Amino acid sequence: MAVTPVPERLRWAVETLDVAPDDRLLEIGCGHGVAVDLVCRRLDRGHILAVDRSETAITRAERRNAAHVAAGRATLRAATPDRLDLPPETRFDKVFAVNVNLFWTRSPQPELDLIKAWLKPGGALYLFYEPPDASRTTELATRVGAALADHGLETTTLTETSSRPLLCVIGR
Repeated sequence: MAVTPVPERLRWAVETLDVAPDDRLLEIGCGHGVAVDLVCRRLDRGHILAVDRSETAITRAERRNAAHVAAGRATLRAATPDRLDLPPETRFDKVFAVNVNLFWTRSPQPELDLIKAWLKPGGALYLFYEPPDASRTTELATRVGAALADHGLETTTLTETSSRPLLCVIGR
């Protein structure tokens, strides 16, 4: 498999997550698993569960992260949050998604209800976006922040503009 450069949005996302060696994370919409690889490089006793609705994406993510899966640091599943069927005691330090539109294109109430239940006390939801152009950053931040606030989460917004506009809305 040819090595492709890691997109800036994924590098920034993982840096912003500030992954601790024993963190338990959930990635929603993991695509080909590039962020999974970056996260696993920072884990020791921690674990990431990465989900995507696409079987094809999960197959590629499993191939990319085979060593991390074998080491017990990563689990990949074809699913959406509402179909994960996690044990009731499952808790995550951090839940994140990169360019997943469901948090701003419609009411994400079912997903946010699940995520809030899955977060450990002190845990956080990180929603990252790379807007198509800088003029959309404020709109995205406002819509995503409002969706999180409507569900009782306190929000913080971060931006990065080194070469492309990047946005992170954090809900706690």
